Amino acid sequence: MNKKILNYIPWQELTKGKLIKRYKRFLTDVELEDGSIVTAHCPNTGSMKTCGEPGSPVYISYHDNPKRKLKYTWELIQMPTSLIGVNTNIPNKLVKVSIETGLVEELKGYDNTKAEVKTSEHSRLDIMLSKETGEKCYVEVKNCTQVIDRVASFPDAVTTRGLKHLVELQRLVKEGTRGVMFYLIQRMDADSFEPADSIDPAYGKELRKAVKNGVEIVCYDVDINMKRIKLNKAIPIKL
Repeated sequence: MNKKILNYIPWQELTKGKLIKRYKRFLTDVELEDGSIVTAHCPNTGSMKTCGEPGSPVYISYHDNPKRKLKYTWELIQMPTSLIGVNTNIPNKLVKVSIETGLVEELKGYDNTKAEVKTSEHSRLDIMLSKETGEKCYVEVKNCTQVIDRVASFPDAVTTRGLKHLVELQRLVKEGTRGVMFYLIQRMDADSFEPADSIDPAYGKELRKAVKNGVEIVCYDVDINMKRIKLNKAIPIKL
């Protein structure tokens, strides 16, 4: 019997705390409700400009793995307008199961999904979809947590890696393969999405070029609660 695929990502048991500070990109000090302070791993390498306010309620998961230096991982932060997922390991998993369970209208009709696919000697994309007829679609997933005045934007820091992915998708489309940029907004307070030109103008320029060259853009937000994160709805894109 085939195992049923969930159309959401469940959280491990979460522990509530208060954000003291994030530092050295990967470290986060959190004060727990009993007053003790723990250092949690921060899996988000971006600037986290709109989701890292000290004093905010945060939720961390515990991992009893002897190989891990830090036993806790920062998963969520509660900001005034939304609960926000900060773990950048979540988007790829969530987009993949959402495609497999038919939640992404734009990406229905494929027979197989494969994660982390090498497309050239120096390039790898997040998801490859394929049909029994041989048709393929490559999907690169980007995590978006920056929202200002209900407008989501990406990136929140200059990204040469993200630029390279746009160039690679254009190459694949030129060769006759479908290519999609998928922006996942890990929060619930955005009405639209646009490239963050003020932060990385080169990325915005390349994204617009990619669209003209046939690369598709898909953008969804999520529905988050204390038990799980699930794909929610498509968000309008402004270029």
